[in-house]
Amino acid sequence: QGLGALSQQFLGVNLATLGLAGGIGLVGLAIKKAVDNAAEAEKIMAQTEAVIKSTGGTAGYTADQIGRMSDRLSKLNAVDDEVIQKGANVLMTFRSIGRDAFEPTMQAALDMSTALGTDLQGSILQVGKALEDPVRGMTALRRAGVSFSAEQQAVIKSLVETGQKAKAQQLILQELNTEF
Repeated sequence: QGLGALSQQFLGVNLATLGLAGGIGLVGLAIKKAVDNAAEAEKIMAQTEAVIKSTGGTAGYTADQIGRMSDRLSKLNAVDDEVIQKGANVLMTFRSIGRDAFEPTMQAALDMSTALGTDLQGSILQVGKALEDPVRGMTALRRAGVSFSAEQQAVIKSLVETGQKAKAQQLILQELNTEF
């Protein structure tokens, strides 16, 4: 009887030890994940800084501002902030998209991606190209399902021809906001 009680007590200690080891293992996995996430965020921020430097900062944002914008858009759109920041890095390569159009362009690409069920990078490229060259860009957006009236097309073409590209970009963004 003494031996049975001793083995039962030993079994209880082993189960408790096993539970403690499992808990420690889960904590270890959580710490590893947090470290990996921090390393990925740091890598993306370094990429953001490199894009800003290579484009001469034409988007009008610092890397920290891009990071904060990505966080804000992430909360509004339920898309990971790192995915958004990677997209912002791509969008910054379109040098004619300035500060006033940058965040609305990111939001339009997020909306378009969600509505069409496409990846964010593809939507950013599509919208970025459309704003870089508004006249040709309308054609590409029409293929994606965005409708521009004949009047809108004429106004956008006229704005581009008279050196008012930013206003043409705004009209395209307005139509994207209307549709998506």
